[in-house]
Amino acid sequence: MITKLNIDIETYSSVDINKAGLYKYVQSPDFEILLFAYSINHQPTKIIDLAQGEKIPKEIIEAMRNPSVTLHAYNAAFEWYCLSKHFGLILPEEWLPQWRDTMLHGMYCGFTAGLGPTAKAVGLPQDKRKLTTGKALIKLFSTPTKPTKKNAGRTRTLPHHEPEKWELFKEYCVQDVEVEKAIEQRLSKFPVPEAEQKMWELDQRINVAGVKVDKQLIDGALYSSDVTTDQLTKEAIQITGLSNPNSAAQLKAWLEKQGVEVENMQKATIENLINEVDGDIKRVLAIRLELSKTSVKKYKAMDVAVCADGRVRGLLQFYGANRTGRWAGRLVQVQNLPRNYLDTLGFARKLVQERQVEKIKMIYGNVPDTLSQLIRTAFIPEASYVLLISDFSAIEARVIAWLSGEQWRLDVFQTHGKIYEASASQMFGVPIELIQKGNQEYELRQKGKVAELALGYQGAAGALISMGALDMGLTEEELPDVVKRWRSSNKRIVDLWYSLENAALAVLRTGQPQGVKGLLLQRESDIENGLDFLTITLPSGRKLYYAKPFLQENDFGKDAVHYWGMDQTTKKWTKLNTYGGKLVENVVQAIARDCLAETLVRIDQAGYQTVMHVHDEVVLEVPKEQADLERVYEIMGAPISWAPGLPLEADGFISEYYKKD
Repeated sequence: MITKLNIDIETYSSVDINKAGLYKYVQSPDFEILLFAYSINHQPTKIIDLAQGEKIPKEIIEAMRNPSVTLHAYNAAFEWYCLSKHFGLILPEEWLPQWRDTMLHGMYCGFTAGLGPTAKAVGLPQDKRKLTTGKALIKLFSTPTKPTKKNAGRTRTLPHHEPEKWELFKEYCVQDVEVEKAIEQRLSKFPVPEAEQKMWELDQRINVAGVKVDKQLIDGALYSSDVTTDQLTKEAIQITGLSNPNSAAQLKAWLEKQGVEVENMQKATIENLINEVDGDIKRVLAIRLELSKTSVKKYKAMDVAVCADGRVRGLLQFYGANRTGRWAGRLVQVQNLPRNYLDTLGFARKLVQERQVEKIKMIYGNVPDTLSQLIRTAFIPEASYVLLISDFSAIEARVIAWLSGEQWRLDVFQTHGKIYEASASQMFGVPIELIQKGNQEYELRQKGKVAELALGYQGAAGALISMGALDMGLTEEELPDVVKRWRSSNKRIVDLWYSLENAALAVLRTGQPQGVKGLLLQRESDIENGLDFLTITLPSGRKLYYAKPFLQENDFGKDAVHYWGMDQTTKKWTKLNTYGGKLVENVVQAIARDCLAETLVRIDQAGYQTVMHVHDEVVLEVPKEQADLERVYEIMGAPISWAPGLPLEADGFISEYYKKD
């Protein structure tokens, strides 16, 4: 009796999956599944050569349609969506609950994404690793072929063109199943919670729904950018006589000829220099700065990824940030969109849609900056619908107050919510009533604000500078005092840093579990498979995993927690260290993420369609007559069973296009 199938497929489509995403890739008319490899109940893997006329056995098709059979794959969203198209399923969501994603399992356990890197990270032997020939074979058989004289002008390579390489391709597909099976078995003692499985399923449904984009605005933005870039470049050539004024080396040499010494051509350097020069030099530097903003990559990304129905799909990667489990952006990177501060966004959109470049320039001055601010507004609802945009108010500040038990902060969030003013009041001993516009004490709000943004996770003067303290009018000399005052006002949060760090150190020294503020820290191992983790169980029941933990002296000569993980800068699997403030940051962001996950489920159960979510914000596509902000606030602010006393609050607005209010 079949209870489990491990599956891998190889496919063909003329659409570039890396640029356009899975959904447009599969929706291409020439999409097809070439190979279907499967293993029944962990038995040896078999392969079906669909490209050469073989058929998937009837018993396998029946098993795949049987709700009691689980279907395992690495990046299962790919297999699920491709096979749904292959079988012509009208409602692919119906068999989603059968699928289990081994990539999610690996990321949940603190490992990196990617079948090959994960196999290496979990310590699989060489014969259980991904074949390195795969990339070249995928390029050969799964993507269009560039016609040449040598290949007789063909645009696609079929099995009979390269029979030996085709056999290697089949071996590669079989090996992928073997590797996925081995990873799945190795991680089986550290299961993904059922709630996360359900959340993964909801995430697929949100990604499949996608979000509509304004094609007229995108086309107008790309046109306006081309025209502006051309005009500015011609003007720079006219002034400098350079063949390529965009070249940093050429422009640097030209500036030096004008008697202007410049260390480099970075944006910050130019912004400082422009105030010290005038005439042609000032204008050339202004052009340089304007051209640096002409990046229309996100418009291009939308244009490439938009499906035939005008919607972009696959913008979110579930568990993309594997230290906290937060989502990551894909394709358009909605987690990293420029802010908008124009008062007349709607009018600016209209001008771009109509390609009125001269009017944009006349009214707004800087065309690239205007286009940059309009990127968010390219996301729109369908006709007769609106976007309902709502986000949690100061969720990380609320979570850290709740977790640490910092009562004065909880009181703020349960009453007026003015955390910057309240923080300044606590730090400087000034009544909060005096910290308002018109009073001299109002300047303290800025200190409260930057302290709140920078110091919650054990940051000090350096963190204040990174958060722009010097640009906000603070001097470097007063920063240590700001740090001291904030920490003195937030003793419970400071205690939380040290309690969490000491608990993690104690777990690694003694092997005994430690509890801190409703968090459980423990060492979990599978000796047979050589897996070893420091885990932190969150109030929701989800765990954060730190792989291969060990103690080692840090740069200050003190014992510190070290583990293996993905370096966010180098993107390599390597040794990392952590400390109290960083652990608190991981935990707080993870709890905030769990609050969002809980909310997404509730919103779905209430019958709303989420089209995307960004950090702590949800974007719903709602029929105009059903757009009820208060109802959504109610859902987002409702108590969460595993977080009693956590004061949640939401704020939002209704719009004809996406924006920051």
